[in-house]
Amino acid sequence: MDLWLLNHVPTVPLTALVVGGFVLAALAGSVLAVRRLPRLADGGYNEMVGVLLGVFGAIYGIILAFVVVNLWTELHDAGHVVAGEASAVSQIARDAQAFPPVTRQAVETAVHDYVHAVVEDQWPLMRAGKGDSAVTTRAVDGMYRALTDYEPRTTSEQAFYTKALDSLNEVAALRRTRIADSHGSLPALLQVLVFGGAAVITMLTFLYGVRARPARLLFVGTVATLIGFSLLLVIVLDHPFSGDLSVSPQPFKDSALARFW
Repeated sequence: MDLWLLNHVPTVPLTALVVGGFVLAALAGSVLAVRRLPRLADGGYNEMVGVLLGVFGAIYGIILAFVVVNLWTELHDAGHVVAGEASAVSQIARDAQAFPPVTRQAVETAVHDYVHAVVEDQWPLMRAGKGDSAVTTRAVDGMYRALTDYEPRTTSEQAFYTKALDSLNEVAALRRTRIADSHGSLPALLQVLVFGGAAVITMLTFLYGVRARPARLLFVGTVATLIGFSLLLVIVLDHPFSGDLSVSPQPFKDSALARFW
């Protein structure tokens, strides 16, 4: 469900949906709680609720900070993996300029097939959380075949050939990492802690008594807004290749690879 929302709902409407929906649910819960238990408005439990909010808020803040930092780091690392893979492919295309025309054409054709397979075929699957290495296996094999079928004759050709093979091995390794990153998501236990903790803290605010209804709703709504934005951040960062805030395939279209588009 979260993947569908990230890929089909722009950031602003998604923010309104997640944060607005959470705030409305919290306000409705507060009104319902006071209707069922009118004594809550007297503030008889405020001291206890204040202590609980302080303890749970501190613990939840630590957990949330840990999750957000890790998710942001994973997003940042995924971007570096994509940039590194694209750079390695670019280097293969550059090194091929030192080869004879027939071999150079074979390598460039293989590179062309690979970058198009990554962007046009593999990336949509990664956005849906279904990245499949088999989609680009044929293109990778094509690059290996183009290089292994060639036997360098001069010292210069041998030097560029060795560099091209090293770059191709790097592409294969980074490709596996990229596919693995597209399947990654927050572990179930951390999801329970993040979303369950948000629900617990929000429900605790229902117990904080204030006779003035606008003031009570303002208190609950403020806390719910802060938590709602935190949950939105977790949802957005949890999938590095989905949504507006995601890793782009643009590096496979830039620099030396631009001529293949």
